[in-house]
Amino acid sequence: MKKELKIPFSKYESSRAAHSYVSDALDGEDVNQVAELEEEFSNYVGASYALATSHGTSALHLAMLALDLKRGDKIVCCVNAHPSIPEVVRHFDAEPVFIDIEDVTYNMNLDKLEEYLEANSSKKLKAVIISHLGGVTVDLERLYAMGRRFGVKIVEDASDALGATYKGEKIGSTGGDIVCFNFSPHLKKNICNGGMLVTDDDEIMERARLLANHAMVRDEDALEYIYDVVDIGNDYSLSQLNAAYIRAQVMEQDSNIQRQKEIAQMYSAELDGVDHVTIPDMSNEENPFSLYIIKIDKNRDSFAVALREEGIGTGLHYIPLHLLSYYKAKYALRVNDFPVALRSFQQVLSLPIYASMSDDDVKTVIAAIKKIAKTRV
Repeated sequence: MKKELKIPFSKYESSRAAHSYVSDALDGEDVNQVAELEEEFSNYVGASYALATSHGTSALHLAMLALDLKRGDKIVCCVNAHPSIPEVVRHFDAEPVFIDIEDVTYNMNLDKLEEYLEANSSKKLKAVIISHLGGVTVDLERLYAMGRRFGVKIVEDASDALGATYKGEKIGSTGGDIVCFNFSPHLKKNICNGGMLVTDDDEIMERARLLANHAMVRDEDALEYIYDVVDIGNDYSLSQLNAAYIRAQVMEQDSNIQRQKEIAQMYSAELDGVDHVTIPDMSNEENPFSLYIIKIDKNRDSFAVALREEGIGTGLHYIPLHLLSYYKAKYALRVNDFPVALRSFQQVLSLPIYASMSDDDVKTVIAAIKKIAKTRV
């Protein structure tokens, strides 16, 4: 049995509002929690339409359906991303194309993306899926301009970017064709699952809503059990209980981000200059610090083991996709094909950062890192 961590890598946030909304759902109150969540969410991020889904991966899969992805189509994505991204592409027998990262934010390198798009214009090239790692964005204006120039859709994976902003505007309202959120993001598991697909495009949302419930259609005047099926869809529906809990999560997100920024400042003030540890760039005032990623100059895994022995959990964002057996074999990828992602992968380590961490918790993590760093040669 694993030793329980004093400070886990992530911890779900509960609140009075969450208990209240969940109680309403359990008590059968006449409140459609899913509909309320969708309306509140679209208002929160500033998008025209929001469609709740059972999970963040469901939102991504539904996005591919809404784009009418077909066998042999190509979707460009970052090589430093969660496996869910190329996975939803492969479910259509379509092909993911990987792009290396830039080494400060670990996000997709837009110069390399532009080089690829210029050299590979094709009707088969349908979209770019961009991930906002830790809630930090790429230059979205440049990205959207590329989408228009090369005729590809821009799908944003905002798993870490709930409440994050770009030039003052919340992610979900900045111009992407589809933006997908995940309320139980990668490695930071929540007590419930849920996702959200948002768009300003009427046609995309109409198709997504149809396909989210098996492509079933009903005549308003007919009996409830009379329906037709007009396409191939799936069941992506979010439960009322999960929606109730997530409503409170969305309501509290801005204050949670404020606390995450405070924790990040504490980490950086104390860890700056510690041997073998490199802190993240602190110059981006819009960084919500959904993740706090440091670099360990050698033996990252043994450093993580030492932290675990001190009762502190850590995360890794991510193992580059070209190192995973399926993609390595399927596309004959070599270890050195994506050198920046490879180099970063060997060093990065995500520290605990969430709103319910106390100052003492943060100080405990800092003290453990300093203690372990002193033992490194």
